[in-house]
Amino acid sequence: MGRPKAELTLPGEEQDALEGWVRRRSTPQAWALRCRIVLACAEGASNKDVAPRLGSTPQAVGRWRARLVPSL
Repeated sequence: MGRPKAELTLPGEEQDALEGWVRRRSTPQAWALRCRIVLACAEGASNKDVAPRLGSTPQAVGRWRARLVPSL
């Protein structure tokens, strides 16, 4: 089962901003992918669930989760 993942929560304004960047046509695709990863992690999905759904790797998803979760 692996180590438990730290919970990622987003305040409403941050979630709105990420969703806006995903919808905007002028957003670079790499940036939009990062936004989608963060949004999916905030929904409570695991790294292994998020990665194939978004065409990424579990390591990349874990890296973005670790960057955004406050250290304990």
